[in-house]
Formats: sequence, structure tokens, C-alpha cells
Amino acid sequence: MELGCMPWNDPGAPGEGILRACFEDEGFGVHAWRDPADRIYSEHSHDCDESLWVVRGQIVFEVSGREFPLGPGDRLLLPAGVAHRARAGPDGARYLIGRASSAIQSSIDRPTRHS
Repeated sequence: MELGCMPWNDPGAPGEGILRACFEDEGFGVHAWRDPADRIYSEHSHDCDESLWVVRGQIVFEVSGREFPLGPGDRLLLPAGVAHRARAGPDGARYLIGRASSAIQSSIDRPTRHS
């Protein structure tokens, strides 16, 4: 997975069920998360690939001085080990977090050889 932001370009905001189904189709384990207004996360990293999909509100992620502002429908791709920080918007944020399972992560890290 490469670091990146995928903006939502459809006219209406997506429903949580649609986003959850997309994550599951991609093999991610999914859970919902909610941040109160102006919540700040100090710099940290994760040991597996993550992807976040905003359902409501806004949140800004920062990676190496680069900001990724996310609103409803926007998605962040966050590779394992990438240090990042975040702050929720003035109305908070609700988003889905998709994490690669250890089995999926292993196949990403060590591709299968085909004969």
C-alpha cells in the first residue's frame, strides 16, 4: 500500500454500509470510530496497513509535514510504519478504519511465487 488520499467525487455523501462493504470486499477488517470536536492525535504509527474512510465530519492527517484533509467519502491509505498525526474538525469526525489482517498483511509483505 502506498500513502495517498482518494477524494470522494460523487455528488452525494456515501453511506456507512456502502463504505464498510467496500472495505470488506478488499479484505480489510473494519471498525467504526468517532472523534469529538478538535480531538488531536500525537504522532504515532501502526504495525499494519490501514485505510480510513470518513463518514461524517472532517479530520486532517499529517505525514512528514504534508496535510491530508478528509471530509465525507474521502479515503486515506496509510501504509504500516508511517508516522502520522491527526486532528478532528470543529464538528468531530466519524470514520471507518480498515486494517489489513495478519494473513492479508503477510501476503502483501511476501507475495506468493507462482510456478
